[in-house]
Amino acid sequence: MAKDAAGSAPARQRPNRGRKSARQDPIYGAIDLGTNNCRMLLARRTREGFRVVDAYSRIVRLGEGITASGELSEAAMERAVEALAVCAERIKRRNVTKLRAIATEACRRAHNGENFVERVKAKTGLEMEIIGPEEEARLAVQGSLDLLDEAMDAAVVVDIGGGSTELCWVDLEEWRNRGGYDSGGRPPLRGWSSMPLGVVTLSERFPEPKTGGAEARADWYAQMKAFAVKHLKAPKGARRLRPIFDDGRAHMVGTSGTVTSVAGVHLNLTRYMRDKVDGMWMTAEDAHIACQRLASQDRNGRAREGCIGHDRADLVLAGCAIYEAVMEAWPTDKVRVGDRGLREGMLLNLMRPKRRRGRRGSGKRADSHEAQSQASETEKRDGHEQG
Repeated sequence: MAKDAAGSAPARQRPNRGRKSARQDPIYGAIDLGTNNCRMLLARRTREGFRVVDAYSRIVRLGEGITASGELSEAAMERAVEALAVCAERIKRRNVTKLRAIATEACRRAHNGENFVERVKAKTGLEMEIIGPEEEARLAVQGSLDLLDEAMDAAVVVDIGGGSTELCWVDLEEWRNRGGYDSGGRPPLRGWSSMPLGVVTLSERFPEPKTGGAEARADWYAQMKAFAVKHLKAPKGARRLRPIFDDGRAHMVGTSGTVTSVAGVHLNLTRYMRDKVDGMWMTAEDAHIACQRLASQDRNGRAREGCIGHDRADLVLAGCAIYEAVMEAWPTDKVRVGDRGLREGMLLNLMRPKRRRGRRGSGKRADSHEAQSQASETEKRDGHEQG
């Protein structure tokens, strides 16, 4: 379950023989304010990627009620500002050198989104940037590069958020021909898509029935899934990859709390364990079975699942409906699970060394995520949240 990382000990650092102290290295920061959660990572660059020195996450439900009102509510904005104030205090305490703070679907959709951003600046000093869905999709890919299997020819990266779901189709065959990870470049994208449905917005559109038992619940889940299917669209570039998917030469990468929750249910974990889930492979069939296991339970049953709990029992089935809809629209044999996303993508971009002209493709792999496996206990306690 998601934990507030406040008060936790700083990350253990590697020995620094032969170079200046890691405490003198610049610290980079990334804040992702989603429809449901406010998340922050602070990290130092390493040769392998980066090492997290502080992490924070809080459920703020910024987009609560936005489906009906079209606006961010006063209570939701206040919750978000309180969380961002904690982030601002930690950023100041850590003397962060370079920071990027973004807001996504809730602020994109709300009539008062820009006003909220101004309010955040006035109260916390943080300059939030409302990004578009294309950049959100690309950051999700950037944050999960080492989850892509170069042995395959294509992949679809799925990020199920609180207010929207982003998909990116990646041409792994072309990337492999360019040198793949070792090229230091980014994989070629053949298209991206964003649908304005996430775990919060879909749950608000389809409230869970309070009567009718298993039959009513099954019908409710089927309605959510059908609604998600109706909103799934693929650009022309992605459709050109369809034969690769049909031939079984593609895989899926899921980077959201929904996907990590489903993986935890599949593993029968009594509590969420990031080191067991992040980077694991599971079959699409096993993912469907875990989704159906959750769909067959009422709210109390879902809450008793070790990787769900009371805080997430209301939202997880909307995420499962979207997840299953995507898996059926773009079938693959295997799914790679990632407990990472936009923050990691932002950090890697902030840390990316500038390339010299005329040396395209040279240099070490700048986008490595191997340091993720050596992240601090702080990051591990950051958890896996919806949206």
